[in-house]
Amino acid sequence: MDFPPHLGSMPMHAITEIHGEPGLLERFRLEIQQFDGDDRARLTAALDLAADLHRDDRRVREPYLNHLLRVAIRLMHHYQVRDVDVIVAGLLHDSVEDHPAELADGEAGADQTGAALNALAARFGPRVAALVAAVTNPAYDPQRDRNTQYREHLAVSLEREPWARVIKVSDFTDNGVGVIHTIGPKVVSSARKYRPMVPLFRDLIGRPDTPLSPAVKRHIFGQIDLAEERFSAILDQPALPS
Repeated sequence: MDFPPHLGSMPMHAITEIHGEPGLLERFRLEIQQFDGDDRARLTAALDLAADLHRDDRRVREPYLNHLLRVAIRLMHHYQVRDVDVIVAGLLHDSVEDHPAELADGEAGADQTGAALNALAARFGPRVAALVAAVTNPAYDPQRDRNTQYREHLAVSLEREPWARVIKVSDFTDNGVGVIHTIGPKVVSSARKYRPMVPLFRDLIGRPDTPLSPAVKRHIFGQIDLAEERFSAILDQPALPS
């Protein structure tokens, strides 16, 4: 498949709309050329695992892998992350939450999440497993609001893991800024889920221990503002005159 020479500068949702998963895969390959051979091998292995685990998963109109690719590409291109563990964890950030049994190789038992994290640690190292753990949702109390529990969990886990904040804000940006690229009921449900996260991410990204340059932080703040504008456009529609 032929891609334009400017693929490396195209917005990721534009790549998604025009070129689909093959375009995002090619953009990922372009981004990892900056790393040495061993690091490229680790990144490719993580991509292969993510593609296998999420092979049947969909995000409304697209393969789920597209989301994981955009999260990882954003880390490398827009956030200038060169820490391979962080990018690997970005690719695999939903693996334990969505596919613990496959990761744990079918291991039975109550702590399937723990077994899945151990499998990740064995394959990619304990730091990758710790970063994925920090962005993996716990089991929810069915008696309480899921979105409230989601926010509470992230406030605690991201407090402890500065690099996990970076992964999660890339995920948030893809879901929040990208909310206008989805369709159906998910547009409103996503806006309701992610809008209350805006103050949390503004605070966490602005902290001195968040390991990003001032220019990258300014870029992220702009993306958070854009996401908030889109949430408002979806949720704050004026009432029609009677």
